Amino acid sequence: MYRSDIKSGAEAAPGSLVTVVDHRGKPLGTALYSSTSQIALRMLNANGVSDLPSLVRERISAAVAYRREVVRDSDAYRVVFSEADLLPGLVADRYNDVVTFQVLTQAMDPEPVRAAIIDTLRDELRPAAIVERVDPRIRELESLPPRESSIAYPADEGATKTSTVFSLNGVQFQYDALGGQKTGAFLDQRQNYAAAERYARGRALDICTYQGGFALHLNRVCDSVTGVDVSRAALEVADANLALNGGREIEWIEANAFELLKDYSAAGEQYDTIVLDPPAFAKTKSKREDALRGYKELNLRALKMLKPGGVLVTCSCSYHVGESDFLEMLSGAAVDAHRTIRVIEKRTQSQDHPILLSVPETYYLKCVICSVL
Repeated sequence: MYRSDIKSGAEAAPGSLVTVVDHRGKPLGTALYSSTSQIALRMLNANGVSDLPSLVRERISAAVAYRREVVRDSDAYRVVFSEADLLPGLVADRYNDVVTFQVLTQAMDPEPVRAAIIDTLRDELRPAAIVERVDPRIRELESLPPRESSIAYPADEGATKTSTVFSLNGVQFQYDALGGQKTGAFLDQRQNYAAAERYARGRALDICTYQGGFALHLNRVCDSVTGVDVSRAALEVADANLALNGGREIEWIEANAFELLKDYSAAGEQYDTIVLDPPAFAKTKSKREDALRGYKELNLRALKMLKPGGVLVTCSCSYHVGESDFLEMLSGAAVDAHRTIRVIEKRTQSQDHPILLSVPETYYLKCVICSVL
């Protein structure tokens, strides 16, 4: 609930538990209160909550149990997905024997709650280490004191490793919990990596490969793979990940996706499989139209470069570009490219990033796999 939705009573202590009532005074439930965020209230349940640390322990255990049901062939996945696991402001990930967590709201930062988070992750997952990853910008927005990313368990940091190797669908990746801005692979694409591999073939191009997530999966079934990213550092990690897995060489190209696709399209380059997995183009609602133009340009040029029968895997992680918007964009790109496309699959984020129907923001990733007729 946004601050603008509150009519009165918004003077609670930062991060406190509050009872929310409607205009008639009827209780709506218990929420976590933020004194600085525009999202002032994050609902916990329809009843009273007297012991937040106990509730956090209970819900982390439930989140772990859910992952045991849905995660297969991987030892890396999201353990807690904030509102989608009824734990607003908490994110936790597992990478083999290293677990990380991140606090995003005032209510999840006090020591009793932090202790409940760390102890429950330790007891449920038995990791070698638990690392708190800190986003300084988030802490600033929530008026939380500065904190560095650090080892939360065990206490003896000098004896603890924070790097590991994890596996997604049988493909191995490096990970350093205290290094880099991202995780070595996007866990929300885990099942989409496997789906792309099922349909890929021939000569493949992976645009915005980052650290090689799609490219390494395609490399197991395609004749040749080229991975493109604007970040040299990301490509160096991708090449190290390739060395972990063996197999044929992948061509890594440091380039701007828009410029490369424009040049390749003009040169008449042809591919059997193309993956488009760009970063979020619309981080705010005001950027939606610009984002759609960007997505259309990428998809238009990719469609022109696909051979008849070729496969396009196209993604958007922009929440503000909805599924219907994305499909309409893709249809327009196909018309402008003079190609007819058939949708093979419409996909979302992996099941360890669950979608809560009452919180539309939890549905953000769109992945469409289609073929050119």
